[in-house]
Amino acid sequence: MRMPKRGEKGFTLIELLIVVAILGVLAAVVIPNVGRFIGRGEEEAKETEFANIQAAVHAMMTDNELSVLPTPVTDAGAGAGIQGTKDMAAFPDTSATAAAGAGAKDRDVLGVDYVLADQDGYYLFQHDRIADGGTGNLSNYVATQTTAYWYIVDAQGTVTQSETETLP
Repeated sequence: MRMPKRGEKGFTLIELLIVVAILGVLAAVVIPNVGRFIGRGEEEAKETEFANIQAAVHAMMTDNELSVLPTPVTDAGAGAGIQGTKDMAAFPDTSATAAAGAGAKDRDVLGVDYVLADQDGYYLFQHDRIADGGTGNLSNYVATQTTAYWYIVDAQGTVTQSETETLP
């Protein structure tokens, strides 16, 4: 090999070929693994969202001293299948009314009677836990109002997740 003259700089062809070969080997190892991690992350996100919704339903039922939901989100009408929702401000149950009676949302967690201005129903986003005339004290059992997947719940609080709006 000849010695570079003063002021000459650069790489030889052999050095460049070795670097390209090393980069090729690294790419051959890394690229297939990245594809597997991306697919696994989407599945884990789905499972995590489901676990969060299930835990939020149980927390909401516990806070409101409910053993069963008065009118769970499980029925869309005869032959229509079960309709899910992505809107946690309408999940799991928005049909309980402030009127007293069986299954009604008539007292808050402090034992205070609700007034008609309070929000009806039990739900996971912007839930009115305290009978304050609808002026505040809203609780969020979930971080966002909408979810990536569709959900239904039965009277005992068991949540089912689906990728489509209508469940079989």
